[in-house]
Amino acid sequence: MQRRTFLKGSAVAALAAVPLTTSLSGSASAADIPVSSLAALQSAINGAAPGDRIVVADGTYTVPSGGSINISGKNGTSAAPITIVSKTRGGAVLRGARGFVLANSSNIVISGFAFRQSTTLEIPTDCSAIRLTRNDFQFADSGDPYWVVVRANDTKIDRNHFHDKTTAGIFIVVDGPGKTDMAQNVQIFRNHFSDHSFTGDNGGEPIRFGVSGRALSDAGGYVEYNLFERCDGDPEAISVKSSGNTVRYNTIRDSRGGIVLRHGNGSTVEGNYLIGGTDGVRIYGNDHVIVNNYLSGLSGRALVVGSGSTRDHTPSETESQRRGNDACDRVVIAHNSLINNTGMLSGETRAFEPRDVTIADNLLVGDSGSLVAMGATTAFTWRSNLLWGAAGNGNIPAGSFIRADPRLAQGADGVLRLTAGSPAIGAATLGTITLADDIDGDPRGSVRDIGADEYATTPALRHPLTAVDVGPNAP
Repeated sequence: MQRRTFLKGSAVAALAAVPLTTSLSGSASAADIPVSSLAALQSAINGAAPGDRIVVADGTYTVPSGGSINISGKNGTSAAPITIVSKTRGGAVLRGARGFVLANSSNIVISGFAFRQSTTLEIPTDCSAIRLTRNDFQFADSGDPYWVVVRANDTKIDRNHFHDKTTAGIFIVVDGPGKTDMAQNVQIFRNHFSDHSFTGDNGGEPIRFGVSGRALSDAGGYVEYNLFERCDGDPEAISVKSSGNTVRYNTIRDSRGGIVLRHGNGSTVEGNYLIGGTDGVRIYGNDHVIVNNYLSGLSGRALVVGSGSTRDHTPSETESQRRGNDACDRVVIAHNSLINNTGMLSGETRAFEPRDVTIADNLLVGDSGSLVAMGATTAFTWRSNLLWGAAGNGNIPAGSFIRADPRLAQGADGVLRLTAGSPAIGAATLGTITLADDIDGDPRGSVRDIGADEYATTPALRHPLTAVDVGPNAP
């Protein structure tokens, strides 16, 4: 019996019909400054003070060759930012080679534009607290390969739509100052990434959070509540190449790319849905936590515990060594649900095997191949995993699992969840991690269930994201 009622949000108005005055402050401000030309826009920016809202009339604005819209030496405050906003969402279309150029500025909000430029929009290191919100990004495929590059601390990129790229390149790159540091506290949330159709083997990620030379730098970044659809430009939809980040509550659907901790240490991957695409979650580096994820219907490898060309990345290694794979050590993989994927839980065969990894309280269900196909490992801890289906057990150690029907039922959102009487209920045994809730938002309690789902009779608080949950019209 289905145990939940799926609550779907109501439809929202069409993109161009929604005034931006309701999206940030709730009503027009006495400091609103209406403009209807590039010259008037630049003049308003030059004279802007904290709390001002520069409202750009709907229309197409083509920045001349060699020109730009400059935001230099302008500083709002956290309580009163300087806001540059399209009158209606998507109504002000920016064309030409280059759009906004920021320098030495802080607490700036850029909202509601349709970006159609060909040159990277950069948020440089001499800025801070810059926010890009409710914009539509579709840069020219013939232009710069990177659409938005973040180097500044406290940047927020939220409720935007990045879409329709056919060439190599990345929608959002997060870097930092110098060659080894990372921008701090960057937040990427409630965005819609769709239709990246580059067919090469590498170089078409929607998000690259860091790069190999910055791998050992803590960033404290968050990538959360984003939706990825038909993101096929790279095997990595979210490519993390830095340390200390959180990737949570995202939905990746019908995409080639998955979530890959490619470089760096100490990141968390929690509560993500990866459904009906190719690759799932792949892990390299040390001290990560991989919990509460739901991986279903993937045609590639669902969850990969990576081996390494080196044991650990170090500050003294060569550039070539840094680009190699760091073996997966001291990682916790718990309370994940892997259901009906072609490749389930697997390892690799590089020289340095993963070590000291805990794999516990996971649900693995499949009807073909092997549920577990690990390569060489050292000092792994396996316990209380639940396996089911016609697929073979593979090389999971005896005594680390039970084989029983988990009694799953599919909800209206397509997710398979536990029903009453499931042997997964109350059967988790790993006591070394603390989990407040499950993938749905249900409290875990002191006695936990195996897999990403904690059995409950109340409606789920979280579901796989849809287009109404993200992008310019998101709540």
